[in-house]
Amino acid sequence: MTLVLDGADLTVGKVVCVAREGGEVAIHPDAATRIRDCRAMLELKLDAGEVIYGINTGIGEFSETMLDDEQVKQFQRYLVYNHAAGIGEPAPAEYVRAAILSRINVHAKGRSGMRLDITQQLVDMLNKGVTPYVCQKGSVGASGDLAPMAQIALVAIGEGRAWFEGELVSGGEALQRAGLEPMVLQARDGLAMINGSNFMNGMNALHVHDIDRWLKQCEIAAAMTLEALRANMKPYDTRIHQERGFGGAVRSSRAMMRCIEGSDLLKGGKTKVQDAYSMRSTPQVVGAAHDALAYARSQVETELNGVGDNPIFLAEDDTVLTGANFQGTPVSLPMEMVGTAVTMVSVLSERRLNRLLNPALSVGLPPFLAEDPGLYSGMMLSQYTAGTLIVEQRALAAPAACASIPAAADQEDFVSMGMNTAIKNRQILENAWGVLGIEFMAAAQALDIRGHTTGRGVAKACEVIRRHVSHLGEDRPLYDDHTKMAELVASCEILEAVEAEVGVLN
Repeated sequence: MTLVLDGADLTVGKVVCVAREGGEVAIHPDAATRIRDCRAMLELKLDAGEVIYGINTGIGEFSETMLDDEQVKQFQRYLVYNHAAGIGEPAPAEYVRAAILSRINVHAKGRSGMRLDITQQLVDMLNKGVTPYVCQKGSVGASGDLAPMAQIALVAIGEGRAWFEGELVSGGEALQRAGLEPMVLQARDGLAMINGSNFMNGMNALHVHDIDRWLKQCEIAAAMTLEALRANMKPYDTRIHQERGFGGAVRSSRAMMRCIEGSDLLKGGKTKVQDAYSMRSTPQVVGAAHDALAYARSQVETELNGVGDNPIFLAEDDTVLTGANFQGTPVSLPMEMVGTAVTMVSVLSERRLNRLLNPALSVGLPPFLAEDPGLYSGMMLSQYTAGTLIVEQRALAAPAACASIPAAADQEDFVSMGMNTAIKNRQILENAWGVLGIEFMAAAQALDIRGHTTGRGVAKACEVIRRHVSHLGEDRPLYDDHTKMAELVASCEILEAVEAEVGVLN
């Protein structure tokens, strides 16, 4: 089904559908009308000789430099050229598609001033599978994600490079093979393609989706570990969390209890009066991460449907406003909190892992879950691996949002560095898949040893794990198992199986 973009209803889920799953898009007729009306106003102002930033002036430090009519025609092309200044490896295709989608939706607001043909070119590139080669590094997250967005604009004018049908070719060839013509830029067109936090926010939307699914799996893993450690289940009664009032904790405790429904653990038996914090505070900690992510989602979706340009063109008021809506801080700051939250929950996972492996803490489980302790070392070294992943996460969780380095001869003297936030959040998440995968693996091993009847959700999770990683009897090299488990968490196969068994964990 084609997603019709009107500038108002783009969500994280819709970004995933288009960017990752190849969904097609179209421009709403009302949006097309707004775009035409805005362009007509701009052309009248240019004909009247009004001075408008970035159209008949230079940009940044050159904002006071006036351009004559001939220079105005050339300036937009040079603008794309000189801003295509990134470095390094290409961004994944899903990030590029998310950025293009985000920019089209900004255009649909009818405040950007470019010609409708420019927006339609971006729509056609998405729908026909022309994916620009974009260096992921280079944006400082203010004035827009200029460097990566300029590489997208290069392909729209038939330059740069792009993937088409799995092959990296010149931008011109990619357009030709897709049946498209290169655009010839006119006043405002180039800046309207690159001015906004669209690349980082497209990445943010995908990360919000993936982190939400990772947090749900954290609750499944925690439920498995609680069963293996014969936990006191009173701390997971939702009434405790309702009394405090944080929605994330209520949600988390409910999800964990749903996974444990049907377990022998709920039938009574001797437990500690109070378990360690890494066990009984799981709903509060994972819940806090859910709450942080919910706030970040709201900011990301506001940005997906907002106007991030400078200037902004208000056709109904015959007005041009200059400002700083390209500033990435409103989304980079909450996403910094999300990176910290993922790291925090990973630390909690490793601490529960420690309790499974440490014979002084594991309530009768063999040391390191080894079948023949001493001859075998079991999962001793798995904790080392989790530890090194967490140390890297902690380094990456250091904030970029307060790390501004001034640019453009101090005209652009505070920037968000939001692209750095987005890049490191992906690395934090990749490590989080590994840490949680190791807890899953250890919990399944421990439950094999316990042998009691587990909750339905827990049993389903164990079933999925055993399809990929076998029980550790005799010691074997574990690097393949660790990697498979990280991939399994990333795939969300455990989550989907558990939710099919017990219902959606929310």
